[in-house]
Amino acid sequence: VQLQASGGGLVQPGGSLRLSCAASGFTLGYMTIGWWRQAPGKEREGVSCLSYTDSESVGGRFTASRDNNAKNMVYLQMDSLKPDDTAVYYCSARTGGTGCNLDDMDYWGKGTQVTVSS
Repeated sequence: VQLQASGGGLVQPGGSLRLSCAASGFTLGYMTIGWWRQAPGKEREGVSCLSYTDSESVGGRFTASRDNNAKNMVYLQMDSLKPDDTAVYYCSARTGGTGCNLDDMDYWGKGTQVTVSS
């Protein structure tokens, strides 16, 4: 049972990236998904929460969504990126609830680095 975030990279301010979170060994279709980030010297913070009841979660510049066909994939679309968005981004999953408290997450993936710089 594994999660893996991917799709990070270097992007200019104002640009966009789409991160992917792939599960192996289980499906994400009925799980609540959290997207998080952690910058050097800072605590991990949540950036998006996608309830198991929803197919999409829109929040400002970040939108989390499920793949309608591949039940083991979710995405995080990030638009209008700023240098302050630079961090390692993680996805997580939980069963049995709709919220995204850090301590309630059952599974965590390895992160992917996002760097916003000109």
